[in-house]
Amino acid sequence: MSLRDDVVTRFSERFGEAPAWLVRAPGRVNLIGEHTDYNDGFVLPMAIDRDTWIALRPRGDGRVRLFSMVHGEEAELELASLEKGAGWSEYPKGVAWSLMEEGHALCGWEGVTGCDVPLGAGLSSSAAFELAVARAFAAVSKLEWDPAAMALACQRAENRWVGVSCGIMDQMISAVGRAGRAILIDCRTLSRDEAPLPGGTAVVILDTATRRGLVDSEYNQRRAQCEEAARAFGLAALRDLDPAGLEARARELDPTTLRRVRHVVSENARTLEAAEAMHAGDGRRLGVLMNASHESLREDFEVSSRELDLMVEAARPIDGCLGARMTGAGFGGCAVALVSAEAVPSFSRRVAADYAAAAGLTPAIHVCRASEGAEALRP
Repeated sequence: MSLRDDVVTRFSERFGEAPAWLVRAPGRVNLIGEHTDYNDGFVLPMAIDRDTWIALRPRGDGRVRLFSMVHGEEAELELASLEKGAGWSEYPKGVAWSLMEEGHALCGWEGVTGCDVPLGAGLSSSAAFELAVARAFAAVSKLEWDPAAMALACQRAENRWVGVSCGIMDQMISAVGRAGRAILIDCRTLSRDEAPLPGGTAVVILDTATRRGLVDSEYNQRRAQCEEAARAFGLAALRDLDPAGLEARARELDPTTLRRVRHVVSENARTLEAAEAMHAGDGRRLGVLMNASHESLREDFEVSSRELDLMVEAARPIDGCLGARMTGAGFGGCAVALVSAEAVPSFSRRVAADYAAAAGLTPAIHVCRASEGAEALRP
């Protein structure tokens, strides 16, 4: 049974009838452009065929009741009196708060949610959940669905309600994903350019079986370091600094700040070049850029981990691997590899075995397709 069917079945068992709406929103994998989004830079993610689903029906009393199949429990919120707490229910609370802050009149609903985006793996399970909740509110409250505006509302929920200082990438790609395409996103203007995957290649997500918590990690510290460096340069964001400008003023920075800034500046350049390589169908060049991105994240931004490095080192020598890098915020989670399509089965078997031998952990290997962004369906 598919997750979609399972969510519908669980709804029918719980409420005694079929749902009125079925909404979904995808997770994402970022091919390149890491820790550039909150610096107003460029990112190149794709929405993946792993989703949060919600089956729901409207309520007339201004309440939301949502049963999570992942957590095995129900959350209930009163839209007129939202209060911060802890746990997974902070995400729907935050989305409701953010939408109401924008002046939207929200109706209540009840439903069942399920998710097959691995949690804490750097694949944006939280953004998928936020966008699915926003889609649910839009469906029952008859709100116009503007993907970029809804992505911004969900980002604000994560920043100001949940407490993670994320950029716009995760919510944006979950909202605007396209089947068969990655999306180059300018995180300042939110302009987008579809970038086709090079012919004969596949994207393979390599889950290290390690996890990190963004609120408790050094993620917020990295963002603060970048913002402080931008202020020191008199810039709105590090996106406005080019390699020549960095070289001219490098001596003004302490060694740690210099490394952080060097990553952001070089990663923006790599991301733009990667989009050009994809439009040219040049998978080998894209792979080289992915490799360079990992080295920068490991050495300059210092957000890799032992397990992420072991996974990348296991992947790169295997026949058919064009490039591999950590993906997501780092400190654990997943790597991503670009692999020749015909080599995917043998690559997947060998990388799992080699990583397990090196790390003593059993990885999960996901061959992913680029998918459409958040949508609302009538079952």
